[in-house]
Amino acid sequence: QMSLSGIRDMSMIDTPPEERKPPESYVMEYSGPLIREAITKEMARGGQSYFVCRQIGLMDKLLGDLKRYVPEARVAAAHGRMGEAAMEKVMVDFLSGEYDVLLCTTIIESGIDIPSVNTVIIYEADKFGLAQLYQLKGRVGRATKSAYAYLTYIPGTRMTPEAEKRLQTIAEFTELGAGFKIAMRDLEIRGAGNILGPEQSGQLAAVGYDMYCRLMREAVAEIRGQKTPRRNDASVEIRINAHVPPGYIGDEIQRIEVYKKIAAVDGLKSAKQVRDEIADRYGTVPKTVENLILIALIKSYAARAGIASVTRNGRAFTLKYAEESKPNVKRLLTVLSRYENTAQLKAAEPAYIVLRAQKKPIDELLKFLKDIM
Repeated sequence: QMSLSGIRDMSMIDTPPEERKPPESYVMEYSGPLIREAITKEMARGGQSYFVCRQIGLMDKLLGDLKRYVPEARVAAAHGRMGEAAMEKVMVDFLSGEYDVLLCTTIIESGIDIPSVNTVIIYEADKFGLAQLYQLKGRVGRATKSAYAYLTYIPGTRMTPEAEKRLQTIAEFTELGAGFKIAMRDLEIRGAGNILGPEQSGQLAAVGYDMYCRLMREAVAEIRGQKTPRRNDASVEIRINAHVPPGYIGDEIQRIEVYKKIAAVDGLKSAKQVRDEIADRYGTVPKTVENLILIALIKSYAARAGIASVTRNGRAFTLKYAEESKPNVKRLLTVLSRYENTAQLKAAEPAYIVLRAQKKPIDELLKFLKDIM
């Protein structure tokens, strides 16, 4: 949290060791054939596997499954209630290759580095936390071989929305060094915690996490004696149909994510990137979403120019400067001379520009406005 808000610096290691391959992740129903295929495939190339469950009480049932479906596999069990000597013997024997499968609890989630283990099966993965899943997945793929992580759930299980998001996240971020991205997604799924107010709860829900971080950055910069340029938030009201239809993106959370991405547009390049990403993920972009991206683009241009509001009345647009803004006079005169028949500066407090376009379809009017902005 202190790094996100600028109080502390953050260091990130993005480069993995040479020849290291990211584990391939699969979210699947738990079944005997899956166990057999995953473990025998690993055994065939001389490797070993982890089989992880949440509770010691589940281990007898899973040990029975292993004997039933993979009778040829040599299986060892390890959990936190074992004595130190017994645990050490199991781990040393497993490390020396005397077993093919280690059936265990989450005791292996950190500090274990065995290059010969390149398959992990996680039983009831929907019951694990995101950080746990990431750590468990990281126990395989410690060498140059391809590694596999099978995140299983019981057939017919009704997962919570949060569990679905956790599994989707761990399957989506497969590249090496994705830990920070996963941590940020975990922050979105679980919430930012209690970080404001007398009991560290306060009005964060009302302020919004993005705004909170922005306020925090400004406060930190002020304490350090640094000047932070205050971003001018422009409003754009040009009366066009602009939204993300529920029929296009049915999931409400995904729809909100798309709105956030569009709101962060700050130029042509980012607008194109957002549009391409939406098209790639959800299909042909509807006109209403195209309009929303265009409005975000106009809004970003207006904010940079110090314009507080852009409004439309018929074929006329009014661009009103913010009270505290200082227009770039040279650039303004260039624009006014280029569009001398359509643009007119009105001397007022604050100043504003009136654009009177010719009779054109709405799409051409909007392109005209974007070009000027």
